[in-house]
Amino acid sequence: MADEPQRHRIEVACPECGHEQIEPALVVSTQCRACRANFQVREGRGVVRAQPVTRLATPRKDSDPEPELAPERPPLLLRVGPVDPPPRSFLKRLIYPLRPPRDVSCFNCGHAFTTIAEAQSSQCPKCSGYVSLLDYDITGHWNRLIQTRGNVTIQKTGVVVGATLRCHNLTVLGELAGSVECSGDLVIRSHGKIIGTVECRNLRVEKGARVEFLNPVTAVTATIDGHVRGQISCTGAVTLEKRAQLHGLVKTSSLIVKSGAKHSGTIEMITSSAANTEQPLLNPKL
Repeated sequence: MADEPQRHRIEVACPECGHEQIEPALVVSTQCRACRANFQVREGRGVVRAQPVTRLATPRKDSDPEPELAPERPPLLLRVGPVDPPPRSFLKRLIYPLRPPRDVSCFNCGHAFTTIAEAQSSQCPKCSGYVSLLDYDITGHWNRLIQTRGNVTIQKTGVVVGATLRCHNLTVLGELAGSVECSGDLVIRSHGKIIGTVECRNLRVEKGARVEFLNPVTAVTATIDGHVRGQISCTGAVTLEKRAQLHGLVKTSSLIVKSGAKHSGTIEMITSSAANTEQPLLNPKL
């Protein structure tokens, strides 16, 4: 404030000790530089700072009327249960159609329940176990356990070695050297050896694929359109497409061989009841 013009400053005297000091013209309150007292400035003069005053309400007498109370508001009604989603416009329904709910089974107790399609995780209503619904897209080297009810895709550059994949649908485009437990479909479109155990709902080996299963394969149905070597056990039908070449033991209740398909090995026809008792279909947790 030293560079401020003199006409923008005034001289103020302290109301406590009378010390005079220079202050800005728009000053409202200040502190005395001599006695350190705080005071207010009104119309260019220093006045004692006003002290705050607390006002107490007067006690009510017995003869005074009762004060009127505000009317009570009605209690809020809480809605318990599922809430219907807000209505969507025709354009949103056309561009973003609602997906149907998905069926999920618990990893711990095997209880089956339903959840929304957009959910990324859920909780079993029976045992309160956590169920992941995330999807995995593997494009590099992978050697860790995957346990989800989502879908897993092994791309052409993906390599899974020494790991167990527990998921819903599994699509193999790259290399798989681990165990598989699928509650849905296992689709193979690549070449290689699968050294782990394989349990799935539906097995499908696409055209041009060459697969060797070093451990028995357990499934409900199997559709083969490529080259497969190994042991396959199904409670449902095994279908050999016209380009299929199957080498190994086949246990099934129904075998469909289309024109052009080839099979070398043993075929064991079993009934559905025998398959359920002698050959377990899937892990009960699936």
